[in-house]
Amino acid sequence: MLELINEKRSEYMMAESLYLDDSTIPDETAEVLNDNVQPYPGKAPLPPSPHGVAQAKFQLYSDPLEFAHIDQIAISVAQEDQKTFTDLVRMLVGKCGSDIEKARTIFRWITVKNLNTMNFDDNLRGDTPMGLLRGIKHGTESYHVLFKRLCSYAGLHCVVIKGYSKSAGYQPGVHFEDSRFRNSWNAVYVAGAWRFVQCNWGARHLVNAKEVPKVGAKGKSDSLRYEYDDHYFLTDPREFIYEFFPLQPEWQLLKNPITQRDFEDLPFVRSLFFRYGLYFPDSNTKAVMYTDATGAATVRIAIPTNMQSNLIFHYNLKFYESEGDTYDGVSLKRFVMQSVLGNIVSFRVHAPNSGAFLLDIFANSVTPKEYLTGEPMKFKSVCKFKIICEELQTVMVPLPDCASGEWGPTKATRLFGLIPISHQDPLVFAGRELEIQFRMSKPLTDFMATLHKNGVEEKRLSKYISHTIVDDFITFLIGFPEEGQYGLDVYTREISSHKSDENGHHNHHQHQNRLANGNGIHGEKHLLTHCCKYLINSSKRN
Repeated sequence: MLELINEKRSEYMMAESLYLDDSTIPDETAEVLNDNVQPYPGKAPLPPSPHGVAQAKFQLYSDPLEFAHIDQIAISVAQEDQKTFTDLVRMLVGKCGSDIEKARTIFRWITVKNLNTMNFDDNLRGDTPMGLLRGIKHGTESYHVLFKRLCSYAGLHCVVIKGYSKSAGYQPGVHFEDSRFRNSWNAVYVAGAWRFVQCNWGARHLVNAKEVPKVGAKGKSDSLRYEYDDHYFLTDPREFIYEFFPLQPEWQLLKNPITQRDFEDLPFVRSLFFRYGLYFPDSNTKAVMYTDATGAATVRIAIPTNMQSNLIFHYNLKFYESEGDTYDGVSLKRFVMQSVLGNIVSFRVHAPNSGAFLLDIFANSVTPKEYLTGEPMKFKSVCKFKIICEELQTVMVPLPDCASGEWGPTKATRLFGLIPISHQDPLVFAGRELEIQFRMSKPLTDFMATLHKNGVEEKRLSKYISHTIVDDFITFLIGFPEEGQYGLDVYTREISSHKSDENGHHNHHQHQNRLANGNGIHGEKHLLTHCCKYLINSSKRN
């Protein structure tokens, strides 16, 4: 089952058999599961037994903007405080046409209310909306209780599910043994099926501690409340199981429930992973990855076609126990090779010593135009892995000290329309000389390349590189003073970006504020953008 969940999750929509059908759970379990369900006013039928989702979430709605008018109702109702649940629910769901819209307004009202800025009267009764919110602020009540209460008033079946979650403080490889990672969430019955809702994680600034302004800091603390995470509204079971494991297997809503050990083995992914439509093409991708005899382990992530030209990845590597990120004075990042081939981005980790490491993979969706402005880019974590090297038989040398980010020419094509003619792969095997050729699909100017080798100054290597431009073809000519491993950085810029470049670029992960060395522009110096890099092994044998 673990393989099924891991494999090409973007294709699962067609495989409806992966979900439970109604007959999977015997009827008598319904009573046991639902004895804590509070019947809503006016009707008291037993809720349906837990069974799988008939339709994937994207078939219910493909864009949160489809709920814009519903969300606006929730936001405006949230501006004032209602005295009773009846008043609140009437205002929220009065104009809703379907059960999904009802659940949506309740979810959005909860994720809009900012407890950080709300002051409560100490005399509030606990069974009022404000009393419940006050309880949540002081830790005596919880969001899932509030969501269930509002659903019951709105005439929706809703249950509270208890289990484990990969929440704050969790790292891949951790076992769920005590109460530390216990959590609760909801399932609401809409559109003919039970669907998951996690209000606490939907209110994003409660989840992502980095986004919470420090006490006393002047920040946009209130606007963060509106920036909710849509992933946690009606989440598909196949995605929800990566982060939440219910104590009762039937509430996984999967046709074949997985074990707790399977849950611990599933890769640690964030909601952004699903929002970008990413998936793991290798069924053996697990939270903990072991290196091979050479000390290497590879994590591969597949990118859906519609995101290939927009997604930029980044990574960080540190020691699992100590948080340190250098080994022998060298950044651990230089022991990871990130490359893109087709729709697969690979992170090949070479452990410099035996032990455990934490690989954090980040992504951001940007257009080439946004990227080339040079504004700093915010990368957000999409998944994390524990990499274990049990014993190391070979000495690992760090990669040459090139600009950070991915290796290979894919980036050049994506950003600058530079098509690699001679070398499509990030790794090049060369003799004592090498020619690398590209074709320009749009006009570029001011090329520059730099060569790097461990233990050799960059300046000493500059005389071994030159380039020629003939028509649309740019050719880099490289000589290698000695055998070994080299890194080649290529920089360029578009002709149209001439003026903006002179105003100076901000630095970010992919940008290097390197100055071109004249290059025939009357000695003026211009900032170039990092375009791509190659890893070259030079040997007489090649």
